Amino acid sequence: MIKVWIAGSNGQIGHALNEVLDPLEIEVLNTDKDELDITDTEEVLNFGIVNRPDVIINCTGVTDTQLCEEEPELAYRVNALGARNLSIVARKNGAKIVQLSTDDVFDGKSKKPYTEFDDTNPLTVYGSSKRAGENYVKEFTHKHFVIRSNWVYGKVGQNFVNQVLEAAEKGNALSVAADQFGSPTSAKDLARMILYLINTNEYGTYHVTCSGVCNRHEFAKEILRLSGKEIELKAVPTEQSDLSAVRPPYAVLDNFILRIIDMYDMPDWKASLEEYMNERTEK
Repeated sequence: MIKVWIAGSNGQIGHALNEVLDPLEIEVLNTDKDELDITDTEEVLNFGIVNRPDVIINCTGVTDTQLCEEEPELAYRVNALGARNLSIVARKNGAKIVQLSTDDVFDGKSKKPYTEFDDTNPLTVYGSSKRAGENYVKEFTHKHFVIRSNWVYGKVGQNFVNQVLEAAEKGNALSVAADQFGSPTSAKDLARMILYLINTNEYGTYHVTCSGVCNRHEFAKEILRLSGKEIELKAVPTEQSDLSAVRPPYAVLDNFILRIIDMYDMPDWKASLEEYMNERTEK
C-alpha cells in the first residue's frame, strides 16, 4: 500500500481523486487550507516528516484569474511558494510529486495545439504564478509529474459546467464566447490518469485533456442538450460573454507525450461530459 498526500483535497481534482482511488491500495492523507497552510514552510515540512508520503499530489491553487491580478502576492505565495514547499518535502522523503498546472502558462496566440515542448509565455498573473510553481517543482525534485490541463470541471467548486446549469435552472438567457477554444476535461478522468501515472517512473511534463476541441459556446450547447434544458444561448465575443473571463483565446493542449509513448488514452470530451451529467442526475 502506498501513502499518497493530496494537498488541496477539497477542490475539484482532489475531490475526484478521492472518488476514484482504491482505499485498499492507497492510504490517503487529505489536507486542505483548514488543516494545513502550504505557504508555511515549517508547517509543510513538519507534516512531511511526521507522515512520510510516497507520493504528493498538489491540487492546491488560487485559480480565480481576476483575484490573481488584484492580489499577485497571494497568487505567487500559493501557486509558486506552495509548490516549492511541497517539492522540498518530496525531495527529503524521496517521494514522487504531481504538480497540477494549466494552459494559462501559454499566451493563447497559437493557431495549433500546444505541445509540452512549446515555449511558455504567460500573459496573466495566474499563468505566471503557475509557471513559477512548475519551475520550482522541476528545480527541487527529479521524480516529478507536471500535468497541464484545461477547462476542467468537477462536482465541487465553481466551473463552467456548473455555472451553465445554474443559469439553466433559473431560466436565464446566456451569452457565451465563441472565440475561446479548448478541450473540456472531466476532473474524474484527470484523476484516473494521475493515479495511473504515479505507478510509473515516466517523469516529466504532460498535457492531459480529453480529446476533441470546441469553443465555449459549443461546450455550453452540449451541456444544455445533455441536461434536457432549453434557454436562449447566444454566441458572442469574449468581452460580451457572461461566463468566460478573459483567458487565452486558444487554450488547446496537445497530449503529445502521452501519444508518442503510447501510454494512456484520454476519452472524448463529449463522452466524458455525458458520464458526468449522468452521475449528477443519479444523485
